[in-house]
Amino acid sequence: MSPAREDLQARIEAIESSYEFFLAYAAQGLTTDEGAKAGAQLRDFLGKLEAALVGLADGVDANASGRTPADSWADMVSVVRSDASSALAAVRLVSARPGISSQLIDNLNANIHLRALLTDLFLVDDLLDD
Repeated sequence: MSPAREDLQARIEAIESSYEFFLAYAAQGLTTDEGAKAGAQLRDFLGKLEAALVGLADGVDANASGRTPADSWADMVSVVRSDASSALAAVRLVSARPGISSQLIDNLNANIHLRALLTDLFLVDDLLDD
């Protein structure tokens, strides 16, 4: 596996594991993350998610290089870029809150841009494995 593919795999794993942690956090019914053991973990996962989103589309683009049809891959990179940018805006807004409730994380998980990005990545990951 190439270094570019390994980097993309690590980003996808960080996004998926963050989403899964957020599901569990949302189910706890917490009014804030302050003082909760899960709160420190929540902030870590938000940070990992943000880091994975920054440059994600460039990683997809690097892995799509030379694949055909080139115009379709370029279109897909544009979709990932847009969805990642929108999801990143939501993640940064949530991360900036001094206290993060389970409900807020549930709403982040329900955010259409984050969900669209996840499905984009499932598709891209499968296509890159072919």
